[in-house]
Amino acid sequence: MSGVASRISTWFSSLTTPAGDVLPVRLGMSRRASTGSVPSGNTGFDQPLVWVTVALLAWGLVMVYSASIAMPENPRFARYTHTYFLVRHAAWLVIAFVAALLAFQVPVATWEKSARGLFILSLVLLALVLVPHVGKVVYGARRWISVGPLSFQPSELAKFTVLLYAADYMVRKMDVKERFFRAVLPMGAAVAVVGVLLLAEPDMGAFMVIAVIAMGILFLGGVNARMFFLIATILLVAFGLMIAMSDWRRERIFAYLDPWSEANALAKGYQLTHSLIAIGRGEIFGVGLGGSIEKLHWLPEAHTDFLLAVIGEEFGLVGVVCVIGLFFWMTRRLIHIGRQAIALDRVFAGLVAQGVGIWMGFQAFINMGVNLGALPTKGLTLPLMSYGGSAILVNLIAIAVVLRIDYESRSMMHGGRV
Repeated sequence: MSGVASRISTWFSSLTTPAGDVLPVRLGMSRRASTGSVPSGNTGFDQPLVWVTVALLAWGLVMVYSASIAMPENPRFARYTHTYFLVRHAAWLVIAFVAALLAFQVPVATWEKSARGLFILSLVLLALVLVPHVGKVVYGARRWISVGPLSFQPSELAKFTVLLYAADYMVRKMDVKERFFRAVLPMGAAVAVVGVLLLAEPDMGAFMVIAVIAMGILFLGGVNARMFFLIATILLVAFGLMIAMSDWRRERIFAYLDPWSEANALAKGYQLTHSLIAIGRGEIFGVGLGGSIEKLHWLPEAHTDFLLAVIGEEFGLVGVVCVIGLFFWMTRRLIHIGRQAIALDRVFAGLVAQGVGIWMGFQAFINMGVNLGALPTKGLTLPLMSYGGSAILVNLIAIAVVLRIDYESRSMMHGGRV
């Protein structure tokens, strides 16, 4: 009887609460109202987002092992063991998990204050990569800095720091967002500096992701449509000129348009054709875990850029659809957490969360498009799944920051402070 009385009392209170005191935001997957009378406490964070992240990480670890287990049979990797990439990937996962736990402890206000400093740090690291004997050259690209037995890729950190800087910039420039030169030009100059450093490596893929992140935050921050489409046009023209002025980039476009031609099948179209062969072999349900033939020295970079092709061969259409579904759901949750924060008047936090959603969703879309032959070949990994320690580290830190944003939003909705 006491439980029934309590429910009746709660229902009556909800009827007598003024409409202006109710905050119509979603808490988890259910709709709740928050009033000042609700006691504060530990309200947790978005657990489904944690579990989908863990699912992608675990599946990625298994697939990295499956895709790399036969590599030591190649004379070029003869000095590696069969578990070489598995052990290194697992070590990076442990490091990234610890870093994510530490990042979650940092209040969002601290990230906002540190945004400009972190952005400058990433610029310094991008410049250091270009210094001889400091930057590490792999396959003709200078993108890594050696840190003991491990290698760190500053362009991955730049994605996160540009995101923070763009969100902080839009909060500071809210009052002038209708004036192009005062609102957009400084941000454009900052992204251009990052682009120059990345193209010198070269790493056009990372620059493309960073440009899309910055564009997305400008749009979500309230830049008007004329400015947005003007910036988009400038970027499209810039990327078009980069491709037109580079012989090997043009060859990639031609190989994408006709990968099966005799000239392209054994040259620039080699990866694409073998990726399509792998996915075609998988059919609906795949050939089974470990049964891929294309990973046996036919498909280059099977454990990094073309991991989805191995998933398609071993798990078939069902596996590919599951990966797409997981990334779609993750992106949706990240965007929702951002919208919830903005509804609470936490603009910086909201833009950061939505920026992470744009980042994960866009990079996954590009990688999947390349593997499926829908987009030209581009050296971008599949977030949270492909082999690559720097990417895993920064991705998990970014997701931890979003979980912190969600934690603080829930605390505010329960009458607490952040």
